[in-house]
Amino acid sequence: MQKQWYELLFENYGQKYDNEVFTQGTMGECDFIEKEIGFDKSLKILDVGCGTGRHAIELTKRGYNVTGIDLSESQLKRAKEKATAAGLSIDFQQQDARNLSFDGKFDVAIMLCEGGFSLMETDEMNYEILKNVTKSLKPQAKFIFTTLNGLFPLYHSMDEFYESAIEEGNSQCRDNKFDFMTFRVQDIVDFEDDSGNKKSLKCNERYYVPSEITWMLKSLEYKTIDIFGAKLGEFSREHILQTDDFEMLVIAEK
Repeated sequence: MQKQWYELLFENYGQKYDNEVFTQGTMGECDFIEKEIGFDKSLKILDVGCGTGRHAIELTKRGYNVTGIDLSESQLKRAKEKATAAGLSIDFQQQDARNLSFDGKFDVAIMLCEGGFSLMETDEMNYEILKNVTKSLKPQAKFIFTTLNGLFPLYHSMDEFYESAIEEGNSQCRDNKFDFMTFRVQDIVDFEDDSGNKKSLKCNERYYVPSEITWMLKSLEYKTIDIFGAKLGEFSREHILQTDDFEMLVIAEK
């Protein structure tokens, strides 16, 4: 079976990924997570699409019990190396978020920086991720995640946004095309993998509006659903969602 773009992207991209601009908010994001869960270190946390383990590692350093899952073997290898170097023992598992093996095991789930959700090739697959994460949670659990804000491309040029965010050595997106009928952005990402190979991939990501997220989570029987603007490294319930926010921060409780 032909691999999808998100599988190809993360095949050999762990070290370079950790240097990307969008991965630099870990400390502040973990501060917010701690506050949201009441600093309760007895809670079991599931990190969905954990990547190189930046949130899982930081939360473990702070005394929390975290299990990290990701589809990419390469990303998990990097996560395990970082955890070992920090003297930490973390349960990192290779799993597909569309078909998780857990059932009512966790008190909290986090899924940050598009941890699988919104990257899938169909809306049904994206919904399966929400469904499987929900299945993994205990009753009265909390689900904290970020996703692409569908209001942003309605008001802004995607090409101008990515051009303004270019930094030497980081990945670059170009030829962005926003489809108003599907709320998907198709583009090309140019990047250099950990071996120094330059690559280009055709990407396809789903952007969501708040009402869609609310409807999906209500269908999964979440009782409370709050949506805010997601600021890199500065998550807060004070950030009212605006059209200028590239991502949404979602906090749902069962």
